[in-house]
Amino acid sequence: MKTKFSLLLSLLLISAFVLAACGGGATEAPTEEPAPAPTEAPAEPTAAPEPTAAAPAGTLRIWADDTRAPILQDLADEVLAAYNLELVVELKSAIRDDFQVAAPLGEGPDIIVIPHDQAGTLVANGLLAEVDLGDKAADFAPVALQACTFDGKLYCMPYATENLAFFYNKDLVQTPPTTWDEVLEMGRALKAEGKVEYVMAVTGTTYDVYPLYTSFGGYIFGKLPNGDWNPEDLGVDSPGMIEGVKWLADGVKNGDLPADWDWANNHALFETGKAPFIMAGPWALSRIRESGVPYAITNFPSGGYPFAGTQGFFINAQSENVLLAQAFLNEFIATEDVMLKLYEVGQRAPAYLPALEKVDDPDLKAFAEAGKNATMMPAIPAMGSVWGNWNDGVVLARDGKQDPETAMKEAAAKIRALIANPLTGMVNIPGSYQDEAGCSGDWQPDCAATAMTKGDDGKYYSGPFTLPAGDYEYKVALDGSWTVNYGSDGAQDGPNYKLSLTAESKVSFIYDPATKLVEVKVE
Repeated sequence: MKTKFSLLLSLLLISAFVLAACGGGATEAPTEEPAPAPTEAPAEPTAAPEPTAAAPAGTLRIWADDTRAPILQDLADEVLAAYNLELVVELKSAIRDDFQVAAPLGEGPDIIVIPHDQAGTLVANGLLAEVDLGDKAADFAPVALQACTFDGKLYCMPYATENLAFFYNKDLVQTPPTTWDEVLEMGRALKAEGKVEYVMAVTGTTYDVYPLYTSFGGYIFGKLPNGDWNPEDLGVDSPGMIEGVKWLADGVKNGDLPADWDWANNHALFETGKAPFIMAGPWALSRIRESGVPYAITNFPSGGYPFAGTQGFFINAQSENVLLAQAFLNEFIATEDVMLKLYEVGQRAPAYLPALEKVDDPDLKAFAEAGKNATMMPAIPAMGSVWGNWNDGVVLARDGKQDPETAMKEAAAKIRALIANPLTGMVNIPGSYQDEAGCSGDWQPDCAATAMTKGDDGKYYSGPFTLPAGDYEYKVALDGSWTVNYGSDGAQDGPNYKLSLTAESKVSFIYDPATKLVEVKVE
């Protein structure tokens, strides 16, 4: 039996057909008697002309990345045959960034496929439409639905969930550690035997080691009684977060952990047997499998839990085809076949429960077990104020430039100031040049030394700064945070600008708020 969305789609298309058929207007019946039938034998019948295909009654455009786009494009013939609806899937790498520019102008697609934590700002700006899953709502994982819910309203059809898990080398470790003390104990014993170089590989400072922080009681934001994130309850300087950072800093100081936490380099340490443990996500499964390292996946030590993410289909609120998009998702995407195909190419656990039940990959089941207590990434604007200073605090402690408590308390103070937003109106050019321009470090959107001044022409100016020869990158950031920033194409959250200097030069920046573009003068 068809759902209400199938009926809705049919009605919409039938309406389009009727309107098209009636376009020429009606004619009156003839008043004359019909001509008499011929008395002679009729001529040989001529071949009937080949029927011509009716023009599609409508078009749906989807923006997706190179992983998902082929799966969706394969639905085009089925959609055309069933509903005479043309499906156009366009490949995009920066979907959210391009959508933020195109949607308000009425040039965006009908549907986009993005992670849930990229949707918060889009919802706040009124660019996304609510989604009604109808009688299929019970077929989706509750945690995935929660991730796509903003202010009590559902804004996406989730199709996959993802989170980190704890990997160990089965040749080096027979029984996985259950506490971080055991991680150190086992790793140090292997080091003493000359079997490994490090106790554990570390691939980042924030998201990538969040399970370590949570195992000590650390967190990012608390929650309000109604379950919403509370931006006033920041946990970057919570005792658990500080203890977790201390564990990492001590590990680097003692030589148990590498001092370089580059993602690729540390994956290579695990994949070549130089480190027995690593925290990694399903996006790394292919390279770990291909490396041939004998691995196993388990839960995090000491009860730690990771961030989790949800991938989903979101509908453009500015689209003229909101109802068609809604019906398409319920009829063509929410099926076992499509959801399993998306799982196979993306290696993320399906959020569609009938498809999840068909998955028999032991690694994906292990990821699900490791993430059963995961917390969804906060999809609130305040999260944009967290990443930079959180990272900086961990790096300062890791490199021994500050003790963990001081580093994290100072980082939290900066984040709270950004959330309170006392820098409203600041226009800045944060980038990899800032430590040469009087800032305490690079990529600081709140650094006063590189803040811009508004000129009489309405443009903003900063510099000149004397910079040594080299390659640099930069962006525009507003209000002293990363919440609103513009890249080289003028799009919010767009790619970095690049600047190459062959010799020491004086560099000035000019920002035009009308075009969101930056001009550079080099002397």
